[in-house]
Amino acid sequence: MNHIVLLGDSIFDNAAYVASGPDVVRQLREILPAGWRATLNALDGAVVADVPQQLKELPRDATHLVLSIGGNDALGDADLLERKVASMAEALELITQVRERFRSAYARMLDRVLQSKLPLAVCTIYEPRFPEPAMRRVAATALTALNDAITREAFARKVDCIDLRIICDDDRDFANPIEPSVQGGAKIARAILGFTALPPERLPRVITR
Repeated sequence: MNHIVLLGDSIFDNAAYVASGPDVVRQLREILPAGWRATLNALDGAVVADVPQQLKELPRDATHLVLSIGGNDALGDADLLERKVASMAEALELITQVRERFRSAYARMLDRVLQSKLPLAVCTIYEPRFPEPAMRRVAATALTALNDAITREAFARKVDCIDLRIICDDDRDFANPIEPSVQGGAKIARAILGFTALPPERLPRVITR
């Protein structure tokens, strides 16, 4: 029987943000076929550097891994959006520096996860629902740099990708600007199940629902 393990941050470990509603792993368990299991190793607040520790607690019977990480790394550089620059070129250079630091750390982490030899899907970072329209637009644009790093590193290793930018496309998918609601969690759970149901292929797939 399949045993899905969720790695990463509060995209999966969102119980604190849905009040009495079901969190992502509970919603996933509710739709799994009989006999399948799901384990939550993800931890609210985790960053890329924390994933190796989560791997140390991997169940011995794990059959699939799903990873959502990077949003908190992005928050750590959020002050960049307020920085004054003299030109567009300078702004792009600052974003490039952040992207390259993130890409390097993400690539090392991904190689560590792949040592498990288990089927893996990684998630993109969805676009925050900040109340200010201008901040929402700027954050979404800046995140394209990190999401480019995620997809490039994943596809270079033939790793499947769950695109949360497309899956969580409604403001009601968010419990607050950066955490999934019950509705958003249900969408994420269905996408995870969809990943495990796809037959292995040589090329990586992009899961959008």
